[in-house]
Amino acid sequence: MAKIKSTKNSILTINPHLYPQFLLFFSPKNHPRNPPPSSSPSSCILLSLTLFLASILCFTAINPFLDTNSVSIITRTATYSPLFLASLSSVYQDPNAEDNDSPVSLSVTSMVPLPPRSVAGNSSEFWKQPDGEGFEPCLSFGLKYRRRSVKIAREKKRFLVVVVSGDLLQIRNQIVDAVVIARILEAALVLPVIKGDESEFSEIFDVEHFRKTLKADIRVVSSLPSTHLVSWQSLENQIPYNVPPFWIRARFFKKLNEEGSLVLTGLDSKLSKNLSPDLQKLKCKVAFHALKFAKPVRELGNRIARRMWIEGPYVAIHLSLEKDLWVRTGCPTGLGSEYDSIINKERESNPEFLAKSSNTNCPLNALEAARLLKESGAPANARVYIAGGEPFGGDRAIMPLKTEFVNLVTRDTLARDVELNPYRNRSAILTAIDYIVSLSSDVFLPSYNGQMAQALQGHRAYVGHRKYVTTSMNFKGQPQPRGKRRDRDVGARGEIEM
Repeated sequence: MAKIKSTKNSILTINPHLYPQFLLFFSPKNHPRNPPPSSSPSSCILLSLTLFLASILCFTAINPFLDTNSVSIITRTATYSPLFLASLSSVYQDPNAEDNDSPVSLSVTSMVPLPPRSVAGNSSEFWKQPDGEGFEPCLSFGLKYRRRSVKIAREKKRFLVVVVSGDLLQIRNQIVDAVVIARILEAALVLPVIKGDESEFSEIFDVEHFRKTLKADIRVVSSLPSTHLVSWQSLENQIPYNVPPFWIRARFFKKLNEEGSLVLTGLDSKLSKNLSPDLQKLKCKVAFHALKFAKPVRELGNRIARRMWIEGPYVAIHLSLEKDLWVRTGCPTGLGSEYDSIINKERESNPEFLAKSSNTNCPLNALEAARLLKESGAPANARVYIAGGEPFGGDRAIMPLKTEFVNLVTRDTLARDVELNPYRNRSAILTAIDYIVSLSSDVFLPSYNGQMAQALQGHRAYVGHRKYVTTSMNFKGQPQPRGKRRDRDVGARGEIEM
């Protein structure tokens, strides 16, 4: 991110009462008895000079408000930033429902959140948004990167195929890394294959938008050409964790050059976080601009978000209370010995879980989440949206939260059956709906530092540093300098370069 100076004080204002005097200053003083000739050369010169100077002053006054498509960073004005205007328009319509033939603009993100709300009274401090300190997203790539893009974006000989799996946020992160790897290998990227979910890439994400947004960085194709058929038995999944770009290039570029295609799988957390500034910007471009949800998913998520927003400010809590998370962490569920016994038995039957240290990075249960929300200053009548999968223990698991905050809703209580029925067995799409509603919330609180929490922390920082509550009460969503920590993902953390 880059810190942009405000243009508020750079606008030259013109006093309309001074304009007639300005004209008189350049006009010749004539006696009433001797009117000037109509074709005096000096009068024409002075009049032309006056109009020329007036035009310059008018252009200077309105120039800060002019929009240009050549700007590659999101600049900020005091009042009318592109994101601000798009955010207001999203209250009544889907801001992302543009014509497929229109050019992709990087002045706003692929998902525009609804504007934050403000309230008066004792709870006003809780709803107050953090100070963004003037930092704004910056996608100005270096000259070397742009020169290489001319060739890479036209690549027709080398093709990279990636197979991604996991939940929605794991899929998203692997796609981001796949684009960076394709760039490193100077290869065209075939649309990623999603394994383990009933939805295909085109059902979750907008394919055409993905392709158009990245057309200046890499070439994206729908499938391998017939001349590059590969055997799916040759999947390359022996990639260690945290590998740097030079390892990727040294390991795969020669093979890709010889065979023309390469299939990679198991990309989760494999690419190093310590990347060059241009590759870090590319990751942000993919995550926050290229990966836009498919239109049906986007429209449903935005409708539910508006149903929350129209009633006033709201909190989104992502509760990670699924059974598999309790089994994986070995943490107490907060539901009593009966439920903890069930978790312990499953852990005993899976030695790989017992090998991991228990009670580390434990998720908050509903009671702990309610306490954290109250300690943060949330009023008892605050409207709370619960995101997340089916909790272990059912309604009993979230009862402590319902007791403290009576205005508690979920996507099932806000959406009509006819709206959700097509996606009942589509976990990735249901998560996408929760993601959209959580992104627009005035305050976001995760119960666990998992993929959803990290993705929303970065995204909320990218769209204007929306308030974000964690167990660390010192952090409220304000800009976080990276400093010397080069092993942290800017796309997930929303940090800034120092």
